[in-house]
Amino acid sequence: MFTGIVETIGTVSHLVKHDESSSGGGGTSLTISNCSEILSDAHLGDSISINGTCLTVTEFNKDEFKVGVAPETLRRTNLGSLKEASGVNLERAVRADTRMGGHFVQGHVDTIATIAKTTQDGNAITFRFQPRDKSVLHYIVEKGYVTLDGASLTITAVHDEEGWWEVMLIAYTQEKVVMGKKKEGENVNVEVDQIGKYVEKSVASYFEGASGSGGAMLEKMVQRIVDARMKG
Repeated sequence: MFTGIVETIGTVSHLVKHDESSSGGGGTSLTISNCSEILSDAHLGDSISINGTCLTVTEFNKDEFKVGVAPETLRRTNLGSLKEASGVNLERAVRADTRMGGHFVQGHVDTIATIAKTTQDGNAITFRFQPRDKSVLHYIVEKGYVTLDGASLTITAVHDEEGWWEVMLIAYTQEKVVMGKKKEGENVNVEVDQIGKYVEKSVASYFEGASGSGGAMLEKMVQRIVDARMKG
């Protein structure tokens, strides 16, 4: 579990891609350097969020650590596009005494999104994102939370029909997360707020109760919304 408050930006100092016949099973080994501030209390087997992806520390010293990235993780995240010298957002797993400056983040990426547009607004930048998996838009709400490359950010605008949402980075945040230097066309890892998923499942279970009448009630509610939009 994480908070989405990036502790530091590390650097990919070594990257090894394994073929499927090797012990790496087709995955990738990453060595992340320039991050001594998060390794003073590190242990083998610890979880560290790398660009919002929860990965396990397999080796470490005072300034760098190593993780293995499975093929499935490479397919579902932007970690496969990393190169040597790439910067990555880093956060250690949350402790019981940690201030919750962001929101509850699992480090399980739901999809990736492309930066469709950037707009300068004074010393802030507005980023517009279009997700690869459009279904995540169900959980994107204005003023709600979303995790982008491991950073907890507030959604400033959503357009469900056009399939995008926006966030704004102030000047301070631009220097503290890798997204601050990303350009249009580049990708970010996306994890939606898990609370939305739990609420959706609870509501669906309520309306689809054992009696079966709930499903009909939900269908009627949806039909009323559709009818109202058509009349409008």
